[in-house]
Amino acid sequence: MPSIYDQDLPRNAANYAPMSPLSFIERTAEVYPDRLAVVHGTLRQTWGETYARARCLASALQRAGVGKNDTVAVMLPNTPPMVEAHFGVPMAGAVLNALNTRLDAETIAFMLDHGEAKAVIVDPEFAPVMKQALAQRQSTTPVLVIDVEDALFTGEATPIGRTTYEAFLASGDPAFAWQLPADEWDAICLNYTSGTTGNPKGVVYHHRGAAINAISNVLEWDMPKHAVYLWTLPMFHCNGWCFPWTVAARAGVNVCLRRVEAQAIFDAIRTHGVTHYCGAPIVHGLLVNAPATMKAGIPSGVKAMVAGAAPPASMIEGMEAMGFDLTHVYGLTEVYGPATVCAKHESWDALDIGERARLNARQGVRYHLQRDVRVLNPETMEPVPQDGETMGEIMFKGNIAMKGYLKNPKATEDAFAGGWFHSGDLAVQYPDGYIKIKDRSKDIIISGGENISSIEVEDVLYRHPDVLAAAVVARPDPKWGETPCAFVELKFGAQTTPEAIVAHCKKHLAGFKVPRFVVFGELPKTSTGKIQKFELRKRAGSAQAIDV
Repeated sequence: MPSIYDQDLPRNAANYAPMSPLSFIERTAEVYPDRLAVVHGTLRQTWGETYARARCLASALQRAGVGKNDTVAVMLPNTPPMVEAHFGVPMAGAVLNALNTRLDAETIAFMLDHGEAKAVIVDPEFAPVMKQALAQRQSTTPVLVIDVEDALFTGEATPIGRTTYEAFLASGDPAFAWQLPADEWDAICLNYTSGTTGNPKGVVYHHRGAAINAISNVLEWDMPKHAVYLWTLPMFHCNGWCFPWTVAARAGVNVCLRRVEAQAIFDAIRTHGVTHYCGAPIVHGLLVNAPATMKAGIPSGVKAMVAGAAPPASMIEGMEAMGFDLTHVYGLTEVYGPATVCAKHESWDALDIGERARLNARQGVRYHLQRDVRVLNPETMEPVPQDGETMGEIMFKGNIAMKGYLKNPKATEDAFAGGWFHSGDLAVQYPDGYIKIKDRSKDIIISGGENISSIEVEDVLYRHPDVLAAAVVARPDPKWGETPCAFVELKFGAQTTPEAIVAHCKKHLAGFKVPRFVVFGELPKTSTGKIQKFELRKRAGSAQAIDV
């Protein structure tokens, strides 16, 4: 006999709606239509205008034949079209694929083909590399290319598309009657990983996860209504860690930034009253190390969020000296960006800077709306003792986890084995439940917020005719956090230079992936011939860097 609570109480249109971040902009435009939404140069755009433009984009896409589950790729800096795409593309029922603007043409071509992009929106700065990528596609399916025109772009603009962004929007309906997804599990975005082995993997986000992580951002940061958010974090990184939707939920202000420069950031903070910003350690380091004259007149109380590497004591000290409040978060593309936070306690304020840095360097505890995060033994899937010493793998489960990898069922199955998402990061868990990374099992180097696969770089090194063996590890860098360091064993009798090795890598890799240091010599190996990367990490100083 069913429970009384299961009888005659069905889900219906009156008591249930799919969760989606699209609801956030709809409400904000209704409640605060005249409040400022977007700042870009001299442009000032309200939430009412932003909503209308997003609807125009959705309408125009549908009229162009782009609809449910079609992919729309964008290669844009942090400009108004990028904000609008986060709403307009899913309003059309389509899936947003924000491409990393630092990638090479070959990689972009792969992503366009793999994601089956039907349309591409491209900024003039990235039109040359996009033109190359389109020419390198294997697929013969035509792609609608839309050129953005931006008054703040100072270079030479050469259109590569059939229409401009503004003309395309003008063909749409600002009153377009978009629909929520039929199912909150429907895809909203496609983001590519760095490609640890072989080609990058396509991570699929759903409407539910995007909405939930956006709300979690509000909760973790105590983000108030009408916050002024500076776009230092690229919106192609996990959809700006879901902050386009977070800012919409809070009826905040998106202060756009084409280029991340200390002067531009400080000017924006002073001019627009910026209250919040996010970024990799390099961004915060840029501000801390800026000349005192540049920092003059900066208001205290700015909230900053850091991810990608633990903040060292010098950064925490420098941020405090500026009056900034720094929050450390951790996550991966597969969990919508940050899904843990190093939640601070008032008692920490009384501690010396070294101890505070140690506590703040931890990856922390789960986000509010993530079901669970634990350090588990990957063999037994049992929690490791919370002793701060026993190593295991960080694993996530719950609302803030991807649908899976596009067209890669085996990788999806492996990632979710045992009912948890396997991060690949090796860590310990302390008695207070806080997690701390100790090593990376996936051979990932995080440089300036970008993930670099050491395996990808090694594959390129092995293509050099003089290279017998190669291994790439992270080397601490004061500016970038980490950079690739290549240890190379040459073939007998071979003679080459570090410069030649670097030049070879530049032919096959995006600039940020190229090793900054090349060290020649015999590589340490096990008795079975396996290269001992941990020994190389010690030589490069990266083992110590992990353990702040």
